[in-house]
Amino acid sequence: MLRTAIVGMGRWGRVLVESVQGRSAAIGFVAGATGTPEKARDWAAGKGIALLPSYEAVLADPRVEAVVLASPHSLHGAQVVAAARAGRHVFVEKPFTLTRAEAEAAVAAARAAGVTLALGHNRRFLPAAQRLKAMIAAGELGTLLHIEGNISGPGARAWRPGMWRADPKESPAGGMAGMGIHMVDMFRNLCGPISAVNVVSHARVLAGGLDDTTAMLLRFESGITGTLTTLAATPRLWRLQVFGDTAWVEMWGQEKLVIGREGAKHEHIRFDPTDIERAELEAFAAAAAGGPAYPLTLEEAVHSSAVFEAVALGARREGWIAVP
Repeated sequence: MLRTAIVGMGRWGRVLVESVQGRSAAIGFVAGATGTPEKARDWAAGKGIALLPSYEAVLADPRVEAVVLASPHSLHGAQVVAAARAGRHVFVEKPFTLTRAEAEAAVAAARAAGVTLALGHNRRFLPAAQRLKAMIAAGELGTLLHIEGNISGPGARAWRPGMWRADPKESPAGGMAGMGIHMVDMFRNLCGPISAVNVVSHARVLAGGLDDTTAMLLRFESGITGTLTTLAATPRLWRLQVFGDTAWVEMWGQEKLVIGREGAKHEHIRFDPTDIERAELEAFAAAAAGGPAYPLTLEEAVHSSAVFEAVALGARREGWIAVP
């Protein structure tokens, strides 16, 4: 079992721990640190996690073989570098970093140390997404023309001043950091690298400096076009549709594909629910143990940060922004 520390014990850090703790033979959490230890003390004790006073203490603990970072986005780059230098494997929540330069430095540190570095884009582990990727690879959609996606939810309504997610520096371009970056990774996974973005982002209902409505056009290196919308103050939605010249496929929610072909009835395929947090953490543990490589390359991780940086810039500037 990969003995792991959780760094950040807010809502999402707890989701990650609870997906595997006492349920997985591959990975378990033995220690951790968080910015508000008084809020996490009882929960950590209940999970058998030693609550340590700092990230430095986590990296110095000889029990810890790996860290899972569910910390503020702006800390990720430096935390990855520190963990790599300490010889610890790293699983980092999205967004990987806020800039391409930070991402490249983190990847360089992990490679120099020979540790596994994995980025937490859990939707890659959805059976529906894997089927869609296989269909594209097999040419079932013909020549790809366009992709569109919407990932939205109400989460920002609960953010209050003083919460790190409510800081526009941590959450530029509205829902991009919390949600939209997942769709960016899905676009990259299915259609290849993105070369430029054109963004409109503003607040319609939220106060406090956060955008709630963010939409963009995208150009891909392959010539495919795309549209992506992420709304931070609306009921939850995941919808993705890929258009080819012979068929289109829509992913409605996370367990259903609808296939459209000219002259034929729409085909509906349903999938069983999957614990995608457990799947991604076990894939990380397997890679750290020398097994199959984690199914998201470090080049893709860097590209994710580059697109995020371009979108954040485009949210405050008119016109096309090249992905650095």
